[in-house]
Amino acid sequence: MEELTQQYRINPKEMRNDLKRFSLIYKFALDEMNTKINILKEEFIHIHDYNPIEHCNSRLKSPESIIKKVIRKNLSISIESIRENIKDIAGIRIICPFITDVYKISQMIEKQRDIELVERKDYIKQPKPNGYQSLHLIIKIPVFMSDRVEMVFVELQIRTIAMDFWASLEHKIYYKYEKEIPERIKKDLKDAAISAAELDMKMERINNEVADLKVKENTGEDFLIFNETNNFQSFLNGFFVDAPREVKKK
Repeated sequence: MEELTQQYRINPKEMRNDLKRFSLIYKFALDEMNTKINILKEEFIHIHDYNPIEHCNSRLKSPESIIKKVIRKNLSISIESIRENIKDIAGIRIICPFITDVYKISQMIEKQRDIELVERKDYIKQPKPNGYQSLHLIIKIPVFMSDRVEMVFVELQIRTIAMDFWASLEHKIYYKYEKEIPERIKKDLKDAAISAAELDMKMERINNEVADLKVKENTGEDFLIFNETNNFQSFLNGFFVDAPREVKKK
């Protein structure tokens, strides 16, 4: 192992080439997982009245990013070490309208027989100190190669539109700023995260109220149709009240 690590340090180009070949299997894992998510989306669009998946996107870490993370975590620079310790090479972000949708999609994915849940971090119930909220899952998914089956790590981030809005802008604000962020800016960003969380809860409450109104409205319409049907049937029956039995049979 040490010889391999030393070899890659001497020849980083060889490491990058090996990582490109190694990363291919993670691309296949992303393809598999995206297919599963698209099936769920199609089912909700065509069968159910409501789709809990707003949109999703995926990404594959570049060889350079993988090497930087290996060095940052002080890991052995080898394919075996990366395979076991770097679990976010393949990543998918699923954006949902409401918080309940986040957990709904999570349950659907976790229940699939060929998916193994490795780790679950709920930053919605317990946000990070900076205010970040999202549900993170590390899963293992089988990739069927021509000569073997590989179990590959995939990271899923499931969050609401409001959570994604905050996280995306927070990343843009910090991007390439290598110095320490002033405390007042950190506080403003955390306040914005709290506002986004409050907006999430408020919008979900409104959505639930509208859903209740729809249920009551549909129940009233069904009752009206039922009454109209019964009245119409009574109207028809009136024609046969005094009719001879033989006529009724006809």
